[in-house]
Amino acid sequence: MTPGMSPPRPTSKWPGLLLGIGLGGFIDGIVLHQILQWHHLVSDTHEHPVTTVSGLEANTLADGLFHVFAWVAVLSGVICLVVGWRLGRRPPEWQTLTGWILTGWGLFNLAEGLLNHHILGLHHVRDDLGGPVIWDAGFLAFGLLLVIGGWMLQRSARHQPAKQ
Repeated sequence: MTPGMSPPRPTSKWPGLLLGIGLGGFIDGIVLHQILQWHHLVSDTHEHPVTTVSGLEANTLADGLFHVFAWVAVLSGVICLVVGWRLGRRPPEWQTLTGWILTGWGLFNLAEGLLNHHILGLHHVRDDLGGPVIWDAGFLAFGLLLVIGGWMLQRSARHQPAKQ
């Protein structure tokens, strides 16, 4: 550091949280909606059954809009990182960034699981099995583990001496 200059400001948690929310959305949409086809965004609504062409069309559109949300979250996280660097923030340590990404993914799971599975009833983790509650509970538990693990990971990075 040059004499007379202030030290770089610490990194923000927002880039990692936004990246985690978006990447969590992509994992959910790509793995559960497309690859495994366990559910779609509105597959448990009676208006859009996946057993009809019109129902599949509505679910495909809803899944696509869901992926737009995930893409915007990832883009926002990247923009936050770049803006932070341009404002003189130091780049995050990998452990810190990974911790915030895991926390964001867990927050996504908790919000999506509570809202879409329980409050709105748009779908369940396993609509292909009739929506057993144990899968929804497991999704929430996994989200909680991601939040706790990510929080602990980023906290442990803050307590390590800075690398030169």
